[in-house]
Amino acid sequence: MTVNEQDLGAILHGKHAALENVRVVLSHTSHPGNIGAAARAMKTMGLSQLYLVNPKHFPDATADAMASGATDVLAGARVCASLDEALQGTVLAVGLTARRRDLSHPMLTLRESAPQIVATALDAPVALIFGTEMSGLSNAELEKCQQLMTIPVNPEYGSLNLAAAVQVVAYELRMCSVDAVPLPGGFPLATFEDVDQFYAHLEQTLIEIGFLDPRHPKRLMTRLRRLFARADMEKEEVNILRGVLKAAQARRGKQDNGYS
Repeated sequence: MTVNEQDLGAILHGKHAALENVRVVLSHTSHPGNIGAAARAMKTMGLSQLYLVNPKHFPDATADAMASGATDVLAGARVCASLDEALQGTVLAVGLTARRRDLSHPMLTLRESAPQIVATALDAPVALIFGTEMSGLSNAELEKCQQLMTIPVNPEYGSLNLAAAVQVVAYELRMCSVDAVPLPGGFPLATFEDVDQFYAHLEQTLIEIGFLDPRHPKRLMTRLRRLFARADMEKEEVNILRGVLKAAQARRGKQDNGYS
């Protein structure tokens, strides 16, 4: 029995199905040529979901020219007003950075992180976040991530073009996607908005019970975000934690009203 080109394409596409759930998020990109080149890098490796957070110039003819045939990726790109918008619905956000930050989340090399990214993407959307060409991701943006990832480069010359970084990451994910297996457990992970609402609820509760002084917050919420980022929280676990917070708030309310 022979396999025609259409059947072969379907077989190969099935091997890389996880890539359909991978978002490439470019934050505050200044040069439209980098957007087009990133789209080309994505398409060569089978990625198609491009999210742009406040790009300086887009749409743009330069982006179209640099896409070199990947204009369908550009046409489908979603322009977002904030990183929060770009991460909606994702269960894992991985920030690309060249250096470790103070109180940062766990940072892995691309090769260490890629298998988990692909395994997670078999079941739910994940996001890979790339920062600006000059300064990368801000600390505030990195706090939105569960993981930080770095591409090992020559320590004597670590200047990697944005589109080149996208190409390297996309290649590694494609290689991992051939033999990808789902993560064990089977319970749905919490989405970005579930976790973000939990952090807001946690901060408000800590203020109400007097544990967090909003005038002098120091790095408490940053440390707590780092702690919970390591947990890969499931949706039900976030619901339980928010239930605990609601109970604490209710108890505080009773005490304020003179009840024990």
